[in-house]
Amino acid sequence: MPKVTKKSLNCRGRLVDLTEPVVMGILNATPDSFFAGSRVSLGKSATEQTVELAGQMLADGATFLDIGGYSTRPGAAAVSTAEEVERVLPVIEAILANFPSALISIDTFRASVARKAISAGAVLINDVSGGTLDTDMFRTAADLSQSMSVPYILMHMRGTPQTMQSLATYQNLVPEVVDELAQRLAELRTLGAKDIILDPGFGFAKTISQNFELLNKLDAFQLFNEPLLVGFSRKTTIWKTLAISADQALNGTTVLNTVALLKGALILRVHDVREAVEAIKLTQQLKKK
Repeated sequence: MPKVTKKSLNCRGRLVDLTEPVVMGILNATPDSFFAGSRVSLGKSATEQTVELAGQMLADGATFLDIGGYSTRPGAAAVSTAEEVERVLPVIEAILANFPSALISIDTFRASVARKAISAGAVLINDVSGGTLDTDMFRTAADLSQSMSVPYILMHMRGTPQTMQSLATYQNLVPEVVDELAQRLAELRTLGAKDIILDPGFGFAKTISQNFELLNKLDAFQLFNEPLLVGFSRKTTIWKTLAISADQALNGTTVLNTVALLKGALILRVHDVREAVEAIKLTQQLKKK
């Protein structure tokens, strides 16, 4: 299997080693994300709860903390830009006040939110839309990449969180996802973006069956020679397949994360950091044999 050639990220002057896979912990500043365990309160209790959850994730081994203020679960209600900013900025500020060395990713598809989050101290942009929902995002990502060394996560998605599940029609799934990412990656490179992470977008404009096909052929994305992020944590693909709930989907998450690691994933985006770190440690031992 081809090896990913890029094994580090420059996050605003701090080098993150990807020689071994790392974990990104999920903290959602939303009232309606599909998994309650990832949400932080809105309002007066936000700071205390955020710091506690972030601290636990960092203690468990998270390299990144991913902060989002717009739920992207299928059919989620739209959120205004102003409300998204009001949700995420206090969370970012609270975490950094207590953990100044934390590496925070802003989970947003809006360029203006990304800029404000980076100004508040975030070091990474995680765009679930792959630049399709804000025409300013690619130029913003390229500018921040060049001026401040801010990496950008390019995810594959079609449509919006409200429409994406109606757009999961492909003639040939993996080649089409690869091709669509390749086009967007080329555009980012033309604009001058540097460190780019690819995310195939499990659950975004993909059916359950398509998610398994994509995972089975995940090594196809190694052709880009870019770090690969996988986000399977507690998603519908797991709990509907097993006829359980999201709250019961930790074991299934670990199973699919392990498969992803064996197929080349370098970043696991998860709700449960400790278990993901353990999966990485065990698969690394397996690869040494």
